[in-house]
Amino acid sequence: MKTNVGGIDRVLRIILGVIMISAGVYLHSWWGAIGAIPLLTGLIRWCPLYMPFGLSSCAVPPKTE
Repeated sequence: MKTNVGGIDRVLRIILGVIMISAGVYLHSWWGAIGAIPLLTGLIRWCPLYMPFGLSSCAVPPKTE
């Protein structure tokens, strides 16, 4: 599995996931469980929705000639 979630994207996903889970727990709502999605994709550095579109937020390594 090739990583497709870069540094800033990863940090934002983890922060958003933690906020969503915390809000769900605080508000006693099951919607906080949705926060597991950005948290998990940030932790494993792979987003399945990026694959079909060929997207990646990872830095492109310099080409060596």
